[in-house]
Amino acid sequence: MNRLGAVFASEAGFRTCEKYLHGLMGPAERKNGWQLSESQGAATPYEIQQFLYRGRFKADDIRDVLRDYVAERLGEEDGVMVVDETGFLKQGNKSCGVKRQYSGTAGRTENCQIGVFLTYASSRGHSPIDRRLYIPKEWMEDKERSKKAGIPEYLEFKTKPEIALEMIREATTAGVPYKWVTGDCVYGDYTEIRRLLEENRKCYVMSVSGKAYVWRGHKQESVSSILKDLPDEGWFEESCGNGSKGERMYDWLIVDINPGGTESFKRSLLIRRSKSKQDNMRAYICFAPENTPEKELVETAGARWTVETCFKESKSEVGLDQYEVRSYDGWNKHIILACVALAFLTILSMESLDGKSMQLHNPGASSLEGFKKGRNLRV
Repeated sequence: MNRLGAVFASEAGFRTCEKYLHGLMGPAERKNGWQLSESQGAATPYEIQQFLYRGRFKADDIRDVLRDYVAERLGEEDGVMVVDETGFLKQGNKSCGVKRQYSGTAGRTENCQIGVFLTYASSRGHSPIDRRLYIPKEWMEDKERSKKAGIPEYLEFKTKPEIALEMIREATTAGVPYKWVTGDCVYGDYTEIRRLLEENRKCYVMSVSGKAYVWRGHKQESVSSILKDLPDEGWFEESCGNGSKGERMYDWLIVDINPGGTESFKRSLLIRRSKSKQDNMRAYICFAPENTPEKELVETAGARWTVETCFKESKSEVGLDQYEVRSYDGWNKHIILACVALAFLTILSMESLDGKSMQLHNPGASSLEGFKKGRNLRV
């Protein structure tokens, strides 16, 4: 709260923020306006609601504090930044950016909002550090609808990969310590992200679809064609991290592609193959120093699951998806405060008691009490 003090122009706003964060981490079954207010002893939800609707503070200012806080407490020079998206199921057509669109959260097309997130992972723990609400093009073209939802006039349409690029660029400029970036093929297929990282001599292991092309020799080849003609030799077994059922073991293969023009760095194609279904494969484009061990590439590919854990924990424990606001500003304020709450719990677990707890990656806990017990925190 001391860090957040400069964000608020008034003592009242600061104290309501403190109540809001206490509520997000408290015992309320759902983290909406009514239940958050009741958990704080208020008879009505008006103070909490007005805090989000009309509060004179900027969500991005809180983001800056959050990003610095995570970088200071969890930051390591070989940290990993992960880009991904998550869906927020909604009814009706009033919530900013809502439409029928594919949601990986639901695994199907649903009426929902989509948030693009940047998270940070290191050996100390993992936590979200930035977020953006994806606004579909039809929303941006409907000026009256956009105005009602509070979308700023200066805001331009951006695709999800363009949003991710913007967040990575801002985190890099802000000095977040990291070595790697990873993400799924929605972001790996977008060459501008890879170009930005190479220009800054940052490494990446980005999943790519079969439609992506790479240079091999004097010609371009599609990833799908490479996957159809892989050698029998050169495969190695390696775990990409612990899962709910133990080590996640796969067979891996490194395929050489043209190295690019960055001195002492090289590009390669990393292939992951299921041990039980050998036709189940995934490809990653990698960029790293020439002497990078294969194991490090594999572990970075596996780091992507940390963002899924962040989504599960933040939705089940600090109410990331339990908001009732419809406006652009209200969404950003609630979401970034939920990210602050999760970061606080993550860092508290890393620093608490006997120091063994870190994050144990168990989003299955059904209560805050279970969450704290799983991280060796006082209940």
